[in-house]
Order: sequence, then C-alpha cells, then structure tokens
Amino acid sequence: MKEVNVGIVGTGIYLPKGRMTAREVAEATKGIWSEQAVIDKLGIREKVIPSNSSQDGTQEMGALAALDALKHTGIDPKDIDVILSVTEEWKEYPLTTSALYIQDRIGAVNAWGIDVQNRCCTTVSAMKMARDMLIADEEINIVMVVGGYRNGDFVDYTDKDMSMMYNLGAGGGAIILKKNYGKNLLLGSHVIADGSLSRTAGVEIGGLCNPITLANVDEAKKSLRLMDPNKMKNRLNEVSMPNWYKCIDEALRKAKLERKDIGYLDILHIKRSGHEAMLQELGLRPEQSIYLEDYGHIGQIDQILSLHLALQTGQVKDGTVVCMLAAGIGYVWAANIVKWG
Repeated sequence: MKEVNVGIVGTGIYLPKGRMTAREVAEATKGIWSEQAVIDKLGIREKVIPSNSSQDGTQEMGALAALDALKHTGIDPKDIDVILSVTEEWKEYPLTTSALYIQDRIGAVNAWGIDVQNRCCTTVSAMKMARDMLIADEEINIVMVVGGYRNGDFVDYTDKDMSMMYNLGAGGGAIILKKNYGKNLLLGSHVIADGSLSRTAGVEIGGLCNPITLANVDEAKKSLRLMDPNKMKNRLNEVSMPNWYKCIDEALRKAKLERKDIGYLDILHIKRSGHEAMLQELGLRPEQSIYLEDYGHIGQIDQILSLHLALQTGQVKDGTVVCMLAAGIGYVWAANIVKWG
C-alpha cells in the first residue's frame, strides 16, 4: 500500500481594521501597567480588535478567511470534503454550528463539517485531526481548518490576574490540507493535556453554574478570569515549558527530524521574555520567527497568521522546517512539524 502524505495547499487571513495600542491597553488597566511595560514585558505594541459590525463576528471572520484561502490557492470549494471549524464558542448565535455556516458561505456544498475546540490550541490540534482523517479515509481528499476568534471581548483590564490575557485580539484564519499533495508536508504532531487545570480559567458568568442575571449582566460581559489563579500559575510554572519541549521533540521524532532542523518557529503570541527564551533554547535567531507584537494573540489563529506572514516575507521558503507551537487554557500544549516545499 502506497504511503499517504498530507500537505498544506495554502492559507487565508481576515483581520478587522480596529487596533488597540500599548498606550490604550495601559490606560485600560487604570495605572496598573505603564505603556512601556505593556510593550517590553507583555510584548504588545498594538493589537487587532473587532468592530461591532456583524462582519467581525467569529463565524463571519472565519468565512472571510476561508474565502481568502480559496482565492490564494485556487481550490474549488466544491472539492472540499470536510470543514473542521476552530471558531471560538463566543460567536454570533450560541448553539449554531460554525463549520456549517462557513460551508454555506463559501459554497462548499459537498463538504460535511464539525466544530472542534481546544482553546488557543485548536488549529494545531485540528491539523493533526485533519491529517489523520486524510490518511484513514480514502474518500476524504481535502480538509479546510478554519475559524474566527475575539475572546478579547471578555477581558477586564483592571483585573491584575488577567495580564496574561491583555494581549487577546481578533481575526480569522484558514488553512487547507490535501491528501498526496507532495509538498508542504505535515510530518508529525504531538499534543499533551492536563485536565487538572480544566476549570482554572474561563468565562465565569454565563453558563449553567453561574447564569446571567439582571444583577450581574454587566460583570458577565467582562468575566473571562483565572478562576483559580494560584493553582494555575503554580502548575504552569512546573509543567508548561517541559510540556512544550516534549511536544516539539515528540513531533520531531515522528517527523524523523531533530531540533537542529527547525528553520522557523511558528508560535502563538506570548510575553516577550518567554518568546526570546524559546528561541534561545531551540538555537534559533530572532528572524527565524515572527513576534506578533503588532497583532496581539488571536487565539488559535496565531499559527495560521504567523505562517501566512512568513510566506510573504520569505522567512518560510522551500526546504524550511516549520515548528507550529500552541497552548490553550484547560490546559493543553501542542506542536506540528511541517516541511515546506
């Protein structure tokens, strides 16, 4: 039996026009953070923020990114077999299926779709799922991973515990994977989860346990919080970096590659010192990554955006080994290894 390969055909991006500067972030913290500290420590010069128009809803941003990907790749939407939506749960209408909204918007009439969720890890996780599906099912040939994100809507900038999420932005991204494409190959993936952290962070008001009432409605709109900050921070200090490096090393092992082969680090936006430490540990130069300090952290869209930008700048070209790196509250860590060209 011929060995199946899975390659990336291309990407698409949609970014809202709004921006929030480091100064505006600092002002929103009411003096807790200075503008310079927001730039130097949090690593935000400015970040993308959505308008209140329906165009910047998460489902619609995903659809716009999908259309951009179709334009860039020339893929016929009728040839897409599966849509894996990574759109956040914060969307235009609760309990609507984002993958099916996108299926209709882009005319992918032959595709079935499903929503998957792994917080800011969803794209990397969904790409592993897409690869596994393409290899396992002979009737699936093209999968689109696509979604939109704007969890920044829930951030309370006066909550000191939440500084790790002051960077949350907005946007949509799409990435198309194809069976036996023969290039831009997704070679290995690894995911680690730690469910002991599953309820240490999230939107505290608005679910079954703490429903929205007349008394808390305004608070609910800004209730993305660390619900157990001490437990979360202590556990992450202990396991986060080791888990990330294990994901990288295991994904490399599956790809039959080593750390020295990595040519581009496609990493989500994290604080500046963490980003620099990661590059140093992997023996990479700053130009072998893009620090998303002018975009913020657009959740699971970061890896698509970073790759999209790196292809435009030539930081990723034929022969470049790309390490996609993500982590999501809950808590989950993941890495994908892609050999471009």
